Amino acid sequence: MIRPRLLPPFLLSLAALSAFAADSVDLSRITPVPADQPIPVADFFRPRIMQDPKLNLAGSHIAAMITSGGDKVQLLVSNLKDKKVDVISTPTDLDVTSFDWLNDRRLVYNLSAHNRGNLGLLAVDLDQVTRAYPLSQYYGEVLVAVPKDDKIHPLVWGSYDSLDTQKQLGVFVLNSDLRSGQFVDLSTIVTNSADTPAARENNTAHITKRYPQAEGGWATNYLADQVGALEFAVTEQDGVNTLQFLSGDSWQRCPVDLDQIEIVGPGTKFGELAVVGPRGTGQPRPLQLLDAASGKLGDALIQDKEYDFNGWLYRDPGSHVIVGAVFNRSGPTTVWFHETYAKLQQALNSFFPGVIVRILGNDEKGELVLVSTSSDRQPPVYQWVNLATKQVGLIQNSAPWLDPKRMLPMSVIKYKTRDGQRLDAYVTMPAGATKQNPPPLVVLPHDGPLARDIWGFNEEVQFLASRGYAVLQPNYRGSTGYGWMFPESEDWDYVKMAEDVTDATRMLVRAGLVDGKRVGILGTSFGGYLALQCATSEPDLFKCSAAITGIFDWEQLINDNAYNRYTNPQYGRWVRKLGDPDRDKAKFEAISPLRHVNRLHGAVFTAIGREDSEPIRAQTRSLDSELEKNHVPHETVTLSGVGRSMYYVKNRVEVYSRLESFLAQNLR
Repeated sequence: MIRPRLLPPFLLSLAALSAFAADSVDLSRITPVPADQPIPVADFFRPRIMQDPKLNLAGSHIAAMITSGGDKVQLLVSNLKDKKVDVISTPTDLDVTSFDWLNDRRLVYNLSAHNRGNLGLLAVDLDQVTRAYPLSQYYGEVLVAVPKDDKIHPLVWGSYDSLDTQKQLGVFVLNSDLRSGQFVDLSTIVTNSADTPAARENNTAHITKRYPQAEGGWATNYLADQVGALEFAVTEQDGVNTLQFLSGDSWQRCPVDLDQIEIVGPGTKFGELAVVGPRGTGQPRPLQLLDAASGKLGDALIQDKEYDFNGWLYRDPGSHVIVGAVFNRSGPTTVWFHETYAKLQQALNSFFPGVIVRILGNDEKGELVLVSTSSDRQPPVYQWVNLATKQVGLIQNSAPWLDPKRMLPMSVIKYKTRDGQRLDAYVTMPAGATKQNPPPLVVLPHDGPLARDIWGFNEEVQFLASRGYAVLQPNYRGSTGYGWMFPESEDWDYVKMAEDVTDATRMLVRAGLVDGKRVGILGTSFGGYLALQCATSEPDLFKCSAAITGIFDWEQLINDNAYNRYTNPQYGRWVRKLGDPDRDKAKFEAISPLRHVNRLHGAVFTAIGREDSEPIRAQTRSLDSELEKNHVPHETVTLSGVGRSMYYVKNRVEVYSRLESFLAQNLR
């Protein structure tokens, strides 16, 4: 049994880094507001102090992404022994988007400009944190693997050459010992023309080996084996994904149908993958092994009785062997294949009762463990546990300004679809709600569709519940984990997905838990599409609807994306799975709420960014035009900012403040 000796958090100095005020958004406070005051909108939607902490193999340092100056994301490194904290300096307008340890003393990290994609991969040593140096720039760098036995030479995929050819580059090996060159910020308006060849030359100098590019379409992924040797590629052409295996210096196609098989990660030996098996067996799809060369499926690692596997693998940091997997049933679940980890999980669960304890990493000796603890009412809290000394230390509460006591619990329910299947939905009730005093309801379909809602903390849910609304999050067909219940074609049946959402809504109304005369629906992206699809197909059920960067006409979206069909695999996938708009007029009529605005009885709220992609902005413009023609009350918020507009905290605060007023007006 681990005996606690709570040590004071050593990252509270982050408060100084987070001190920021933009417009009326005050991010300098890191404590909860008094219990007699309403929780500000910004407290729900401001950036978390810390994200994605990682422990090095020696167990001496933790690195993590942190927020400072509002939206800016930087890389922090902390020495666990002396509590010294260093923040890696980055250019003013650039953010760290991902990072990894190469070895115990060196990190690599990606920089992006306002969430617009990778601008470069840089390295930094712990003894020279002010002297980061570029390994590769403007090649759309994606870290494929850190080889187990050659960590200073990472494998990197050049997904897009924005310096010269505007094409994909394949995978190459970089020499992180070469510290030449300076990072060149080509994202700015004022850029010296001599900077481009300098960046290209520095890239070439760091590349020690190039692998052949996978052919037969646009590469969408490269995978290494469990020790870090390049092994697989996935390409897409005309909406069809193909798995390829690297044999010598050439790529060989594998007899694997990626419509039926989903890749999770490398397997336990060369030529093997861990995959989600095919549907159609009468039981949920398992996590199992696959011999890629033959296409033969092997042993099941996890076979659940109710849910398809939908999660990720956990590998021992030292050996890289698969030791467990994390996936979602009705709630988060971890399965360990090794007794050592199973016993460790039990000890940690007893030490942190009442919360989800997730192992994020451990040192090579197995003595120091990095964990996150969370619940439906608590955002992640990052902590370390020393098994040898029986000590625990708080690293950082990711959102200390939110008081868990003021958050509302989330419940899971089952609802029946009109074709007889039973799916999960999550319900969060506001304080004081009873059958005698039923609250208004906001339905919140998730983005995706190949995603799902999970049990756990959700800032959007807690915001709405704090304002007096019950919140319903229905998992609909196409949501991951439930595919075995339906034929593959229904992963793309948008009409039936909307029917599932309305079936869940009607069930909750019939139960008398909410006021059926005050029901609204809200979503983002595909969730925004479902919000309008449900509102137009069931206008008597929904008093109002809201969509943030939503999609409202699939024919228009597909046609608007046709110009980049050769560099955007999504276009071919849409045409293959949804159909050809020129040939399937009736289908596109049925799945496009823009065509049925005249059915709406309630008001509509939309939000879009000035710098969001033109096809997405066109969707909102077209919807606004139709709403105006049909005299439907509506409100549109157009947000400023470079890149994806909802990336900015001030924009998130503006949208949800306006939504708060919109919902109050229509569901009061």
